[in-house]
Amino acid sequence: MKKKRDMDKVKKLEDKVNLEIDDGEGDDDDPWWWLMQKGIKALFLCVSIFALFVRAATGLHPYSGANTPPKFGDYEAQRHWMEITLNLPVKDWYRNSSVNDLSYWGLDYPPLTAYQSYIHGVFLKTFDPYSVELFTSRGYESYLGKLLMRWTVLSSDVLIFFPAVLYFVLVYRTMQSGLGGKSDVAWHIAMILLNPCLILIDHGHFQYNCISLGLTTAAIAAALSQKDLEASVLYCLALNHKQISAYFAPAFFSYLLGKCLRSKNPLLEVSKLGLMVIGTFAIVWWPYLHSKDAAFGVLSRLAPFERGIYEDYVANFWCTSSVLVKWKKLYTTQLLRIFSLAATLLTCLPSMVQQVLAPSRKGFLYGLLNSSFSFYLFSYQVHEKSILLPLLPLSLLALEEPCSFLWWKMQRQQNT
Repeated sequence: MKKKRDMDKVKKLEDKVNLEIDDGEGDDDDPWWWLMQKGIKALFLCVSIFALFVRAATGLHPYSGANTPPKFGDYEAQRHWMEITLNLPVKDWYRNSSVNDLSYWGLDYPPLTAYQSYIHGVFLKTFDPYSVELFTSRGYESYLGKLLMRWTVLSSDVLIFFPAVLYFVLVYRTMQSGLGGKSDVAWHIAMILLNPCLILIDHGHFQYNCISLGLTTAAIAAALSQKDLEASVLYCLALNHKQISAYFAPAFFSYLLGKCLRSKNPLLEVSKLGLMVIGTFAIVWWPYLHSKDAAFGVLSRLAPFERGIYEDYVANFWCTSSVLVKWKKLYTTQLLRIFSLAATLLTCLPSMVQQVLAPSRKGFLYGLLNSSFSFYLFSYQVHEKSILLPLLPLSLLALEEPCSFLWWKMQRQQNT
């Protein structure tokens, strides 16, 4: 019954959006008008097909590290994780040993990424078993193996990221008092699905950021539709897939806490959220909870402090200011950790306080943008692909902040 009621609610939301779209006046010069008349699902399907075409076309091009020993680049990293998870017991996935050399593309993401690698490894083994054989597959770069891995990335997009975006768009449109121009829905979907950075990183270099970003997008949509428990579970799954999803933690924490404090029974609501978080983490980390050493062994792989506070090719605060202040030479790693933590928390704090005191759905979206940019600019050891994190809430807020998307603004000026 509950599932049926939830489906009815989603249907009502969709009907409401479609009704608002149909109430607009026709415009023969608007290329989206015919699709708008068909409803948001038809519109989403059209943009999705084009987005899939762009992703597939990107996969036809070369990637970094191909045929370049000793590590062979991004494809080899993902293939090696599939090799390890398929051929070794779970307890050995994160442990350095004679059969798992962690210096050669050792797993450095949370357990959900490892489980994903296992599932995709099973798929590769079915059609190209040589590509995931223990030891002998190192540096293996067959055309079939790469094609199969391209398909795993594409399927991850279709099964997780795309549905999450549709869920968000349906919820977001009901938040607006008016839809504005008739093409707003189409452009909003396009700006999320056609993020060039995500497409190039995932489909050009065999990454799976679409999974963690899809789970985060679904969590955001759930939070906006007052489904706080579901939002907590989805966000915890995103955090357990890629630890850099922690960029959004301050915004989720402050928004959900603010809502709990404004409820009739704050302690009960906080307890419910806490149980969902603990339960989700316990399920994902279950194979490593049998001992302290096993759990800390995984955690030690997730914090790359030995790499230094910044990379030379990531233009965050530490890298940019190093022209004037030689951070790595003047300060110890311990001090730099403290500086980084303090700067990140201080820049997150204003939006966190605002959401705890007066939580709002639009404020939550801006809080996500603020916290992710704070982490990107000031956190310790920012990877180049971390820019995907602030780009997600920025694209979700594209209709609120059109100046952030100059191409969209130019198109709107031409239409008007």
